[in-house]
Amino acid sequence: MAKKNSHVTWGGRFTAGPAELMLQFSESVSFDRRLAPFDIAGSKAHSAMLAHVGLITPQERDAIHAGLAAILAEVHAGKFKWDTKLEDVHMNIEQALTQRVPAAAKLHTARSRNDQVATDMRLWFKYACAVLREKILGAQRALLAVAAAHRDVLIPGYTHLQRAQPVFLSHHLFAWMEMLDRDRARLADVAAHANWSPLGSGAIAGTTLPIDREFTAKALGFVDAKGRPQVTQNSMDTVADRDLFIEFAAACATFGVHASRIAEDLILWSSTEFKFIELPYAFCTGSSLMPQKKNPDVPELVRGKTGRVNGNLFSLLTLMKSQPLAYNKDNQEDKEPLFDTVDTVSDCLRAFADMIPAIKANKPAMYDAAKRGFSTATDLADYLVGKGVTFRDAHEIVGNSVAYGIKVDKDLSEMSIDELRSFSDHITEDVFSILTLEGSVSARNHIGGTAPTQVQAAGARALHKISLR
Repeated sequence: MAKKNSHVTWGGRFTAGPAELMLQFSESVSFDRRLAPFDIAGSKAHSAMLAHVGLITPQERDAIHAGLAAILAEVHAGKFKWDTKLEDVHMNIEQALTQRVPAAAKLHTARSRNDQVATDMRLWFKYACAVLREKILGAQRALLAVAAAHRDVLIPGYTHLQRAQPVFLSHHLFAWMEMLDRDRARLADVAAHANWSPLGSGAIAGTTLPIDREFTAKALGFVDAKGRPQVTQNSMDTVADRDLFIEFAAACATFGVHASRIAEDLILWSSTEFKFIELPYAFCTGSSLMPQKKNPDVPELVRGKTGRVNGNLFSLLTLMKSQPLAYNKDNQEDKEPLFDTVDTVSDCLRAFADMIPAIKANKPAMYDAAKRGFSTATDLADYLVGKGVTFRDAHEIVGNSVAYGIKVDKDLSEMSIDELRSFSDHITEDVFSILTLEGSVSARNHIGGTAPTQVQAAGARALHKISLR
């Protein structure tokens, strides 16, 4: 009996085509089509290598390149017709190319979809990391602008969500900057780990054909700082490895946690209880029932989307936990979590970059809050240590003075010298210089401290970092 022709590239040994349900269940082109530019770049490099080693002619290479360029133009214009029956982005492009360029039937020589998708994804990782790092930089620029505009604003610093010690608002913002700096560094590490070419690994064991892996590596930009090609070293690991996927998702999840913490600060600060900031109306909504409400929807959504990004990381970890070497079809499930992650993180960063510059700070409310809660108590303890009192004794003296302040409703800076001396004879008139908010922050004059000169230096460092990028 004559065998039914198959539209798929792997149909040679099959006596029938796949069931319709199988086609729907196994297709990935509905989401992996976004890899088209990277797939086409990989195919151009591969065909150039095939011509370089004599497996196709220069004329065939040129025809393939012209056909791929035309397809890429159609993809960018939204005119390329995707077919789910062709399973994925690779087969859609190859089929369209073969219909236009007969020589394209040779394109898959010495290549498998396994090393092809690995190449596409490594190129995508390098691109995605660069995009996200630039977006993080945009958020950092916004933070730096707000910090520069509020150099002299003091706020209470918190531990356990209780007022702890006074700090400059800019010092708090620079803490966010540090978090985002680490996020950029993690993404740079992921990009560096992605910078190794998988092409030539084949399905699992390489190929018997005379390929030149370093040629394609250089053509695709998989090179070190000196321009030397970098190729993966084990064909089985190359096609089975999904560490990069997990590393990227983990870096994004860590950013998500940072974004959520920043969002939580903004939500608290904009509440009636704090009144530290006013969020712009463009990033808030009202209530369908309560006319007075101004809800911080954008920060809340950023906080909520962290769970989504964290879930994508967990999906990838679970996907890989029991897979035997080498490639398995399970790995088709590795892309949707990544694509959703990069889209979600991009949206959060755009929201931050647009919202933060429009935030209005309520300087009097912040200053008043910083004055309350005995935020200079540690300064008094340090003062006593400087007078020769052991820290443990100083801690108890200050604790007693705070208890008294709570009883009489006075902050330490509001007590008279006689009241303060009733707790220790070591206290003299000079104590008041360190009990003010300004005295407290100024006393911490060391790297990472809250003194005005240190905060200004932190701003200068941040500006220098941003200007170098």
